Amino acid sequence: MVTVKPFAAVRPPKSLVTEVAAPPYDVLNSEEAFRMAGEKSLLHITKPEIDFDPILPDHDQRVYDRAVVNFKEWQEKGWLVQDAKPCYYVYSQTMGERTQYGLVLCAHIDDYADGIIKKHELTRRDKEDDRMIHVRIQNANIEPVFFAYHDNEGINAIVDKYIKGESEYRFTDENGFGHEMWIIDDDADIAAITGLFTTQVEAFYVADGHHRTAAAARVGAEKRSQNPAHTGQEEYNYFMAVCFPESQLKIIDYNRVVKDLNGLTASQIIGMLSNDFDVMGMGTDIYTPQELHNFSMYLEGKWYSLTARPGRYDDNDPIGVLDVTILSKLVLDKILGIKDLRTDKRIDFVGGIRGLGELKRRVDSGEMKIAFALYPVSMGQLINIADSGNIMPPKTTWFEPKLRSGLAIHKLA
Repeated sequence: MVTVKPFAAVRPPKSLVTEVAAPPYDVLNSEEAFRMAGEKSLLHITKPEIDFDPILPDHDQRVYDRAVVNFKEWQEKGWLVQDAKPCYYVYSQTMGERTQYGLVLCAHIDDYADGIIKKHELTRRDKEDDRMIHVRIQNANIEPVFFAYHDNEGINAIVDKYIKGESEYRFTDENGFGHEMWIIDDDADIAAITGLFTTQVEAFYVADGHHRTAAAARVGAEKRSQNPAHTGQEEYNYFMAVCFPESQLKIIDYNRVVKDLNGLTASQIIGMLSNDFDVMGMGTDIYTPQELHNFSMYLEGKWYSLTARPGRYDDNDPIGVLDVTILSKLVLDKILGIKDLRTDKRIDFVGGIRGLGELKRRVDSGEMKIAFALYPVSMGQLINIADSGNIMPPKTTWFEPKLRSGLAIHKLA
């Protein structure tokens, strides 16, 4: 079972939440963050390179130093204030007609080491190292990770009780997504939540934040090794997560664009695709994949439907049955010569939140030559892969809305 605990969040006063809260560090580049950041924005802490003119590389030591100064200053000015006692927090996100309710809590680094917190993606050491530096220098988890867990009626009942009351925060972000947060400070409810997770929830599944999770675990292990009086109860044994019931989550598509045709003509590519797919021209109107193993391709101003033929994939292989695997094996590698999605500079990835019009735009502009849209992976597929110990190919899942940073921060001491 998972280990969880409440924590005393460092967070903005109610009157300042919209000025402090910000998108996560990895959804904006430095220039975008510079344009968005107001005086009190958390971006000055998560992307402090924007405080320099010209903007510095984010790995510059001066950037890390500024992050520490800014975090301290935000607390001194009262823009971030720590709660008086450990609490749990309900955090909801609304996108269109769909709302998902998660619990903000602290998870245990041993659960990550022991595989109780399950991952579905590989991490890059350089990105882990960068996030580890940020956790270490701040002695805090400034941004949460995003977990899923199997639905639990008892936890849902407590959440339902709180969302009927008045929330602490409620606002709409620049994308039109709604964010709301409630504080669970009743000792009986806190004890009940802890008990339900630790006796009934068998695992957490990393939905988004693999690098932040790995970095938090590494910092915790580092602090243990440096503390001869370590007891296991120290705050550094825990890190901040927002945990949602799996039934409330929806994965959206994560698409691909390629810079060239590998020396082939459009007609040659279509001919080669016909060996493994049923190919149908769909004209100039955007075509969206209709089901698993059906793909959308945009090439030379026209959309095509590609349906993988039976026998080209293994339904009994949790990785081989994924559409990202089918596309990578039968198209990107076999036809376009892209062997490694992590390192090949000829390919780029586009989150489905941008719409298929973004694929068309990037091809029509001449920046890219061909685009592919995929049917979204399901939560069931993600959990099946994580439970079996397998790893998804790169850039398989895209969750939206993204967690808003700055609503809660967890100090490690």
